[in-house]
Amino acid sequence: MVHGLMVFNDWLNSIVWGPPFMILLVGTGLYLTVRLGFFQFTHLRFAWRRTFGSLLKPKNVHEEGAITSFQAVTSAMAATIGVGNIAGVATAIALGGPGAVFWMWVVALVGMATKLAEATLGVKYREVDDEGRVSGGVFFYIEKGLGKRWKWLALLYAFLAGLAAFGIGNMVQANTMAHALESSMGVPPWFTGVLVMILVGVVTLGGIKRIAVTAEKIVPTMALIYVIGAVGVLVSFYSQIPAAFGMIFAGAFTPTSAIGGFAGATVAMAVRYGFARGIFSNEAGLGSASIVHAQARSKPYAQGLWGMWEVFIDTLVVCTLTALVILVTGVIETGQTGAELTTSAFTAGLPGLGGWIVVIAIVLFSYSTMLTWNFYGEKSWEYAFGPKVVKPYRIIFIAFLFLGAIGGLTTIWDVADTLNGLMAAPNLIALVLLAGVLVKEKVQYIKEQREEAAREDKDKGGPPPGPPHVS
Repeated sequence: MVHGLMVFNDWLNSIVWGPPFMILLVGTGLYLTVRLGFFQFTHLRFAWRRTFGSLLKPKNVHEEGAITSFQAVTSAMAATIGVGNIAGVATAIALGGPGAVFWMWVVALVGMATKLAEATLGVKYREVDDEGRVSGGVFFYIEKGLGKRWKWLALLYAFLAGLAAFGIGNMVQANTMAHALESSMGVPPWFTGVLVMILVGVVTLGGIKRIAVTAEKIVPTMALIYVIGAVGVLVSFYSQIPAAFGMIFAGAFTPTSAIGGFAGATVAMAVRYGFARGIFSNEAGLGSASIVHAQARSKPYAQGLWGMWEVFIDTLVVCTLTALVILVTGVIETGQTGAELTTSAFTAGLPGLGGWIVVIAIVLFSYSTMLTWNFYGEKSWEYAFGPKVVKPYRIIFIAFLFLGAIGGLTTIWDVADTLNGLMAAPNLIALVLLAGVLVKEKVQYIKEQREEAAREDKDKGGPPPGPPHVS
């Protein structure tokens, strides 16, 4: 029976990640990029000043919401910066060749507009009940933005998102953590499964505020440790960096020859695994992050800017560093894949220390991802089936962590890819249909920024600074 299910999944996966879906995924990002005036390219500095650049400034926010904008983005990044940045990148290179990294970049560049749109709409169409509880996400902006006649699409998304959480945010994370701890410390996978069930349960039972507080502490720390380690390796192998970029660009458009234990890859494989692992890593197009961005005490487009940076940091920074470390150290020739390949690369670059950096990163990355995806899944099924499903969902989610820890790596990744593609389709359709709403939100936000800048200038008695022009 299991074999039959995997055969069916392979067939479905070939359809889900076939040309039509690739066109829908990248095409939606391109369409939103054009409609928003190439905002992620022309106003990156402006977006930085309004997000990370404003963290030390005094806040005067009166918006509804359960958590701060920074807590929202760190919670979302707790889901996006996960094992996809370590094992996912390694798998993409092992199966699709170095060229897969180029297609991950493509997904990220257009995905910045996609994630901006998801975060913006998540806040705009959220609901706040009488007790102050906030609910939002793809299902709300489909139903409220497109109208009641589209509720079937909202319910379909909610159902698929709840299922997908068991793959991308549950079993893949537990499995990668278990294998990393087993290979580095000899910890039995079943023990990791039991331990992670306890640790995830303690936090998730406290709801989004406890998840947000935990993510706010873990995410910046784990990202900094990993980035410093990767930069350390690249400094040691700096002479190989130009050749690594050469392999990435060459492999994106020409087949990659077999070397050592690497079997080689076609251009189609590079595109397929680059896209699949790219969306797995930054989740732009899945719509999942809109669920937690909707919790932020922020205005819609202002929160969208945080979403844009989320993709940039995840893929264009962290994933790129992982890819370069693998390529400059030459470990691709070993034929290894997943976290094992990345661990070998860090060990080669930083003997004695590199492997431990990867293990620590995997543990922290995967743990924080499990926390946020538990919230994504339960909010999705709460929309589809009502509030009574929340507690049973949490219990089932926690139980599946154990199954993931003791399961097979390839099977779990394949199922996760299929579920990711299925849940993305309804969201991408909604984003295209709501592009006009996004343009209005952008125009309104820029108008407010200009008015605010004029008031500040008037108080200071200087000439108008003039915020950047946004068409």
